Amino acid sequence: MGAMDSPDTSLPRSRSFLKPIIGGVAVVAFLVVVFFVARSGKSLPQGIVLYYGDGCPHCALVETFVKEKNVEEKVKFERKEVYNNKRNAREMASFAKKCGLPTDSIGIPFLWTGTQCLTGDKDIIAFFQRQL
Repeated sequence: MGAMDSPDTSLPRSRSFLKPIIGGVAVVAFLVVVFFVARSGKSLPQGIVLYYGDGCPHCALVETFVKEKNVEEKVKFERKEVYNNKRNAREMASFAKKCGLPTDSIGIPFLWTGTQCLTGDKDIIAFFQRQL
């Protein structure tokens, strides 16, 4: 029996060599999945968000108040249009769901304060007045 005909000693070595590689690949794959799942969960904004619709008369009343009282100088908030932007509409629905509101009949304007939901021009204007 020559050096080339040695018994199956090379087979267990190659398998033991592959175990750390396979384990490492599995760990990297797991971390990549966790990273992307965690990242997708950050889609909701933090802070105050005013959801409105183009052409909505109640939304226009809120906008007029915001401009006349210079609300944006004292209160930081985002505006998001929902009639033409389905992503914004879904985001608004997710906040409504958090507040226990029916997601099939959400009125606008809609304000997410960071902790609660307000709908309608009167409630939203009253919220901004308290912030001034």
